[in-house]
Amino acid sequence: MQINNLYLENFRNYSSQYINFDPTCNVICGENAQGKTNLLEAIICLSTGKSPRTRGDQELTRFGNIGYQIQGHIFTRGRDFISKIESLSNRKKKIFVNKVSVKNFSELSQTLNTIFFCPEDLQLIKEGAAARRHFMDVSLCQLRPNYASALTEYSKLHEHKLRILRDQTDRPDLLQTLPDFNKRLAETGAVLIHYRARFARCLSEYAEITHQECSGGKEKLEILYKTVNTITDPFEKQRVLIPQLEEHLRKHNTTELSSRQCLSGPHKDDLEVLLNGLPARSFASQGQTRTAALSMKLAAREIHREIIGEYPVLLLDDVLSELDPKRQEFVLNRINGGQVFITCCENDRLNQLLKGKVLTVKNGVITE
Repeated sequence: MQINNLYLENFRNYSSQYINFDPTCNVICGENAQGKTNLLEAIICLSTGKSPRTRGDQELTRFGNIGYQIQGHIFTRGRDFISKIESLSNRKKKIFVNKVSVKNFSELSQTLNTIFFCPEDLQLIKEGAAARRHFMDVSLCQLRPNYASALTEYSKLHEHKLRILRDQTDRPDLLQTLPDFNKRLAETGAVLIHYRARFARCLSEYAEITHQECSGGKEKLEILYKTVNTITDPFEKQRVLIPQLEEHLRKHNTTELSSRQCLSGPHKDDLEVLLNGLPARSFASQGQTRTAALSMKLAAREIHREIIGEYPVLLLDDVLSELDPKRQEFVLNRINGGQVFITCCENDRLNQLLKGKVLTVKNGVITE
């Protein structure tokens, strides 16, 4: 899987830019605030339809313009695809695959998969559950269209239920709709648990191998999926999970009404990361934390390869500069076999260490 070229128009600080990429490695050099991360962001948008840095399209549009365009020529599964995103301030965002208009972002993911790693991800272990849940969601939405649909619906249901709980004083009549919301939350939640449990199991298997290699066999990394306590086995069939989730919602009904909050459910799921049997979040050193985070990201890359049959595009945004030489060498030795984009400052030696193409970014203009 690779992106052969990219065209940007009024995206972030790019006015009009066409770039050809190397099928193996692309080193993006430049000083800070020149557009290196913006380039990776555009590639991610072509994969997920969303930016990892902002929710609003207005922030993606170059100052003084009313919209932007991203178009990429992608090669995957032995075929060529052209994915395109058009966004105008007065119209809904349009998505095209091979010049055919599509409605869902999942259509983009069927063409291009990406794994994005930035310096903030080095704290993936130490952050709260939301960060690790987001990590799962990003991969699963690309790999499983059913998961993406269920997550979208669950999020909307959760938001509506929260409004009902918060507005119960002014609109007590809406409380009678809660059983219907809970029923559908259990049905969609069962889909999320079904996929998350399997993803976490594969993640643990690959991350353990990767972490052992990086630590010289001195440490064992284990990842456990944590969901609501009424789920006796998250690997059960969805029809078994649904009544268990309904029971969980019934148990929390009184407390949710009094607190006006959706207190528990798959929206609170987490990954527990253990290092030599101890919670890494509490006991891991800074170096161990970074190694574990690296292992999780590289493990996700292996899961994509296992499911889709080829490596996703790997995007490393200024990550290597945050690592010591040993971990830098480890990452560089693990990124063969697929297309990779690595951003770095101009004074870094990456362009001397890596084979492929070196692109220089300055004021939103890319040169080879």
